[in-house]
Amino acid sequence: MTKLRVLVVEDSLTVRKHIVEVLTNDADLEVVGEAEDGKRGIELCQSLKPDVVTLDMMLPVLSGLAATEYIMAYCPTPILIVSASTNRGELFKTYEALAAGAVDVLEKPLAAQDDDDWQRRLVATVKLVARIKVVTHPRARLGAMGQRPAGAVPTVSAAPASRSAPRVVAIGVSTGGPAALVEILRALPADYPIPILLVIHLSKLFAPAFAEWLDGQSPIPVAYAADGQALPPLGQPRVLLAFPDRHLVLRQGRLHRTDDAERHSCKPSVDVLFDSLARELGAECAACLLTGMGKDGAEGLLAIRRAGGTTIAQDESTSVVFGMPREAILLGAAEQVLPLSKVAPALAALARRPARGRVE
Repeated sequence: MTKLRVLVVEDSLTVRKHIVEVLTNDADLEVVGEAEDGKRGIELCQSLKPDVVTLDMMLPVLSGLAATEYIMAYCPTPILIVSASTNRGELFKTYEALAAGAVDVLEKPLAAQDDDDWQRRLVATVKLVARIKVVTHPRARLGAMGQRPAGAVPTVSAAPASRSAPRVVAIGVSTGGPAALVEILRALPADYPIPILLVIHLSKLFAPAFAEWLDGQSPIPVAYAADGQALPPLGQPRVLLAFPDRHLVLRQGRLHRTDDAERHSCKPSVDVLFDSLARELGAECAACLLTGMGKDGAEGLLAIRRAGGTTIAQDESTSVVFGMPREAILLGAAEQVLPLSKVAPALAALARRPARGRVE
């Protein structure tokens, strides 16, 4: 069996040697190169052509973000960010690296952490990331930071008047999520009238500033949903995210954070949100399940479709990981299966439906 070839990019010699030791102790992995800065990391990636790169964010000469942008533009290779960066500015760089094409993020081991547990997670995540097919992902594809690319205004024709505009749009996403969300939100108008509820799978350590970062990329205001907050009315543009390590549910018109058990090893869980919307709103709900590993969200999407709501799943060709959407499609939960570029136009078309109870 051919071993997976790993390039380790880390400026701390101690941490780098520890990562290399952990990876080389696994029979399926081979460390083919080490780099202490981003520039050398790029050079080795181009010459060695590894199956996967582990990459720190805070690097000398060239940062982890700059290295990610270059690698994904010129020698696309699956990247696992391994970082201890948890302040606001450094978290923003991590989100930007994920939006630029890095696949996943793992924290560096802490002194008080169970090192055996971290070692198992490092090996498992490297193996998983290495098998993900990545494509050329130039940073310019996302346009200027905080602005919608020219020509991104949706052009999909209006949906049949026989269905009314939904009361809410819900989106669930995991691996590949930051880039997918930026593309969708930038392609929607700033006055998009339907409130959007969002669940994304991010490590609790790296999630706290995500809503603030996404707000800077989106024409529609983005924030974490507050416990007990009323669901915004139609006509009030808003994206509300599930809070890190808490489920998000809708009950009697209000959003709640809950500390219930994980579902599909996820908290927040897409299924938990989707199920609550199916019960609360039925046909007055639309939901979209995007790229991600596992099956979280598939059963919830099916519940929404059975309740008469509109359901969308991202297609295989544009998914970083065709896991969650695939499970939904296999269940018959997806009314539409769309490439990522068509999701925002489809959501825009929902807003052009007549409001419930209004005759056009």
